[in-house]
Amino acid sequence: MIGTMQRWEMDGIGRDKLVLRSVPIPDPGHGEVLVKVAAVSLNYRDKLMIDSGMGLPLAFPFTPGSDLSGVVQAVGDGVTRFAAGDRVISVFAPEWLDGPPRGNGRFPPYQTLGGHYPGVLADYVAFPADWFVRAPASLDDSEASTLPCAGVTAWFALVEKGHIRAGESVLIEGTGGVALFGLQIAKARGANVIVVSGSAEKLARAKTLGADEGIDRSKEDWVEAVYRLTADRGADHILELVGGPHLAKAVRAAAINGRIYQIGVLEGFEIASPAGPLMLKNVTVQGIGVGHRRALEDLVAEVDRAGLKPVIDKRYPLADLPAALDHLDRGPFGKIVVEMA
Repeated sequence: MIGTMQRWEMDGIGRDKLVLRSVPIPDPGHGEVLVKVAAVSLNYRDKLMIDSGMGLPLAFPFTPGSDLSGVVQAVGDGVTRFAAGDRVISVFAPEWLDGPPRGNGRFPPYQTLGGHYPGVLADYVAFPADWFVRAPASLDDSEASTLPCAGVTAWFALVEKGHIRAGESVLIEGTGGVALFGLQIAKARGANVIVVSGSAEKLARAKTLGADEGIDRSKEDWVEAVYRLTADRGADHILELVGGPHLAKAVRAAAINGRIYQIGVLEGFEIASPAGPLMLKNVTVQGIGVGHRRALEDLVAEVDRAGLKPVIDKRYPLADLPAALDHLDRGPFGKIVVEMA
């Protein structure tokens, strides 16, 4: 395809290294599809990649971003999975199709878009066809772009690993992208949802999305509040989105045989918990990085079936990526999305 496009690139680590450049539109090679990007949703992980590189051996110039929605413009030789005109979304860990992730005990897998592989903050991308799934028919492009990481992470925790059932209790920490997906997925499955936040305004908004209870952590001990709201039972499922020493609070708030899904690292990658309640309550701590392609396809089907609607705090044009990252720093309610022209 002849012509040029806009793409964010970095020649080094740090936001001051971000440059919006005009580059040639790529041609799809064998087994690849050329996708015209419509929208890219941002994750906290994108901020970490830009600010620190997360210790990965990045190839410069590096393009950040992992979660896109768009339309297939052309297909390379041998592609049968998609045709021109198909609406698609990206797969965050593109080589993880199903089953256990690749890797081993010494080298855990982290082959993702916008990290090990090139990112998607561009007008067009040319990637292998296997790196995409069909977008949900019920969502617009910006909404669909929020599924590949935040959406499938919540789904993988609660449904794929947790097998959540009606009547169980789910504790959700915060009101970011994964949190609000977890809220909606849990409610669609008939669970009772408790949301913890330091903002009364955000708690009120969470209740409009179906949260049964809200705890303002700035006004009370939220673990004690969980005991009060569950008659001392504790929470059956906890989306642990903070990390660091915060895991200890999640363990205290968990029910007997409760499940904690360790997802967030806002307070650090080194997590800590007292051993006593962890052992005596038979708590399971499940690490969740993201989910595989099959889980994303399952989530797409659930979105169309149950009418799940991702929450977007604000949409920014491609040229305003720095402002979008600043908004991400402030803590959005839901997702931040960058839209292409």
